[in-house]
Amino acid sequence: MKKSTIWLLVLIMAVAFGGLLYLQFLYVIGMADMRNSQFEESVKRVLYQVAKNLEYEEARQALEADLEKKRNTYIPKQHEIIKQNRQKINLITPDSNVIATMDVQTYSSQIVKPQLPILQREGSITKASKAFQENLRKRYLYQKDVMDDVILEMVYQSSKKPLNERIDFKKLNEYIKGEMINEGLNLQYYFSVINSNGESVYKSSDYDEHVGSEHHYTQILFKNDPPNQLSWLDVVFPTKQEYIYSSLKFIVPSSIFTVVLLVTFVITASLAFRQKRLTEMKNDFINNLTHEIKTPISTISLASQMLKDKAITKTPKMFNHISGVISDETKRMSFQVDKILQMSLFDKKTSILKFKEMDINLLVAGVTDTFKIKAESFGGKIITELSAENPFAMIDEMHFTNVIYNLLDNAVKYKKETEPLLLHVTTRNESDKLIISVNDNGIGIKKDDLKKIFDKFYRVSTGNVHNVKGFGLGLAYVKKIVTDHKASIRAESELKIGTKFIITLSQTKK
Repeated sequence: MKKSTIWLLVLIMAVAFGGLLYLQFLYVIGMADMRNSQFEESVKRVLYQVAKNLEYEEARQALEADLEKKRNTYIPKQHEIIKQNRQKINLITPDSNVIATMDVQTYSSQIVKPQLPILQREGSITKASKAFQENLRKRYLYQKDVMDDVILEMVYQSSKKPLNERIDFKKLNEYIKGEMINEGLNLQYYFSVINSNGESVYKSSDYDEHVGSEHHYTQILFKNDPPNQLSWLDVVFPTKQEYIYSSLKFIVPSSIFTVVLLVTFVITASLAFRQKRLTEMKNDFINNLTHEIKTPISTISLASQMLKDKAITKTPKMFNHISGVISDETKRMSFQVDKILQMSLFDKKTSILKFKEMDINLLVAGVTDTFKIKAESFGGKIITELSAENPFAMIDEMHFTNVIYNLLDNAVKYKKETEPLLLHVTTRNESDKLIISVNDNGIGIKKDDLKKIFDKFYRVSTGNVHNVKGFGLGLAYVKKIVTDHKASIRAESELKIGTKFIITLSQTKK
């Protein structure tokens, strides 16, 4: 798959996930706003109805008190009825047949004495009906006058009473609770009744703890009172936010699944790019492998053909030379095959190492002495400074020797053409650690390459550029062996100045 295709797929998936997250965000905000609006409307209805209930209760109490008072102290006026009589009235037809009998209540006053119709005497159903309706009208007017007096007195007298006499606070709490149930609101609340001076006449328990809350709602009580005597009901809902978002709980698992998909997508995209880079490295590896092996094969083939010449076999010096070439090229191929076999280490979680306690100073000295000849062949030299006072550590001798050798060989590969090679190898103790450093004055490594030099198959010089031989396995091998020793390695480099590799081992106590 082309790199551009991978980037296109990544872009499409990123836009899709971004759009999905944005839509979920808008949905949550919209749902929260809608729930908040519904809550506020419900609270307004609750408080309005509570205020009406208080007014109804006050009116009922005033009516009952006034009616009781009038029953006990009422003095009739001249136009009012003070006497009540009951009598039975027969309804008859013009031919004197009785069709119904009914009880009629009659009234009389000190001034006016109503003349009740006697249906038998009048002989007319229509006149009896009119008299009955007139009596009902008079009764209605009487009750209306009583009600008007009560209402008028209530309007003038009620607002003069203190709030704690006008309101039963226990009943007020019942009103609030009942109306909230009617509206389907099931959450904690606290309330306070405030008079016209801004003073709290009554507070429910824990109300003061939530005075600073933003979720306060107020309602005017007894709105027909004079403006300077108005009072308020203040209700606070401390758990309003939890109540609003409680209906959006399904968003949590939805968001979790979205994040899981997003993480999966990121990992997949990363693996795709890594696989792409690994494929390119393997292709580079195959190209280098072909070049490295083809050269000794060609040399051995040519030498073999020369040995078939009888003239050459008669010349011992030439024969020995050709035999030496074949031997050297065979060793070279063997070395390259060993490098390839090192790849098997990277497919295992851990290498099979044989640990034993070793003197690192002696091991490093042995490797540098062996490598000294190769360094001098390139016009270079090695300086060793073995300053570790406690040089002992648990290592695998063969593999750790290869680690030091690979670092030295890597310095030779990347030396400057115009400057003699200088290698500086040191050991030292730092706390309970043993530090080994290999420093060169080579061409250095760019910062971008420095992050990747320990990757398998990675080479700073890639493709068909063969000024530096190798397969990109040397430093990857070093990294793996050091890691399997439960140690660490890092590289410091500056372009055109040189590179320094630092290995940190756990020393054994002596």
